[in-house]
Amino acid sequence: MTKKDNNESILVPVDFSPHSETALVCAAELAEKLGSKLVILHVVHDLSEAPGYYAVKGKDKQLRRMEDVAAEMLDEFFHKMKKKHPGLHAIEYASTMLVVGLPVNRILESAEKIRARMIVMGSQGRTGLARAMLGSKAEQVVRLAPIPVMIVKDGKKPKS
Repeated sequence: MTKKDNNESILVPVDFSPHSETALVCAAELAEKLGSKLVILHVVHDLSEAPGYYAVKGKDKQLRRMEDVAAEMLDEFFHKMKKKHPGLHAIEYASTMLVVGLPVNRILESAEKIRARMIVMGSQGRTGLARAMLGSKAEQVVRLAPIPVMIVKDGKKPKS
């Protein structure tokens, strides 16, 4: 194949948890082997009962838009990961996306928009009643995505 395919990006949805960190590192290693670009996605889940603002603790106890706070958190996460994993060039040269909405829908829409070759995401690995009650975003993405999805667990055992 002489001409490069347009589907070169790997989409990595993150929620800033240790599971997301593990998934991002795995995706970066994979991206380097495949010659793919990483796109790090955070979805601001603006619940209907939430006002759309976060109260930020500080001197003036100001209200800030959720998107603004999430953008700062995504930027901090991205810089922390670059510093923590300096040998992973895929992280260093990754791009970030911030979208608002229902996580599963926005992950699938974002993958389509960037023409991702695959999605790599972390999972908390809930089982039993917790999974049945909460549902699994990762499981829904696996079922609905038209492209390959890799679910990465961090391998740490939950504390009892």
